[in-house]
Amino acid sequence: MTYIYRYLLLAALIALMPLQSAAAVEVPHKIAGIELGTSIEAYPDFEFSNFLKEIVVMDWHGFRKGIISYGICHSPGVIVRLQMKYQDSSKEFFDTLLKRYKQKFGTPDIWKGDSFGIKHVWKWQFVDEQGRQVNMILQHNLQDDNASLGNQVKLYLPELMEKEHICFLRECESAEDAEELRRKQELKKTGWEFLIPQ
Repeated sequence: MTYIYRYLLLAALIALMPLQSAAAVEVPHKIAGIELGTSIEAYPDFEFSNFLKEIVVMDWHGFRKGIISYGICHSPGVIVRLQMKYQDSSKEFFDTLLKRYKQKFGTPDIWKGDSFGIKHVWKWQFVDEQGRQVNMILQHNLQDDNASLGNQVKLYLPELMEKEHICFLRECESAEDAEELRRKQELKKTGWEFLIPQ
């Protein structure tokens, strides 16, 4: 066997090894009893954890995407939070936005960004003419994948969101019967089959 032939044979075997390894690995589709590709309707208990409904808007007046959250219990249909992501995700545009925000709303109340300059997050707190607290956050992030990337503004009514949450929890508790309580106890059970992707 020549050197070149042995080299080609060895290279072919090495090239096949990852394919054999990949075929032997189980591909995960499920964690905590929730499986990818199944209908959301298969998990009726999810509704108990959601106290706000959301809709998404796309390409909306200079925003790439927006999420609008509204109440379903204390104030049904009332918009309580807006999260809008700007089309322009650059730092230069963020700096222009921040300058204009400061001109219109004054100096931000709180810095919520990090000390490394990865996330720039400024927060303003207001009280409107109805006596409601209104919070506004302007954020820039192009590096931290755990947070929304780009330039984003959030505008929300924290007290109304809290009232919505409390109302929803009360509704859920008052609607519970023996079967629902049993189901909730089942959902608290854990084990490695729930903790490790399956």
